[in-house]
Amino acid sequence: VIGHVDSGKSTTTGHLIYKCGGIDKRTIEKFEKEAAELGKGSFKYAWVLDKLKAERERGITIDIALWKFETPKYYVTVI
Repeated sequence: VIGHVDSGKSTTTGHLIYKCGGIDKRTIEKFEKEAAELGKGSFKYAWVLDKLKAERERGITIDIALWKFETPKYYVTVI
């Protein structure tokens, strides 16, 4: 996924992974709670990919991320 800084790449990708069943609702709810505690409630989907503490605190992606999941029809790899 390619785009400008702060254009929502991680958020969009995390939301896509969630909607396709690549991550469960309980995990998203956990991310939402943790993000809200840092005043970044809207970052819950970005946290699917943003694992580093610095990424979560600053609200920016520092490291590249790779996520694999499958739907009933496809195997998906997100880079």
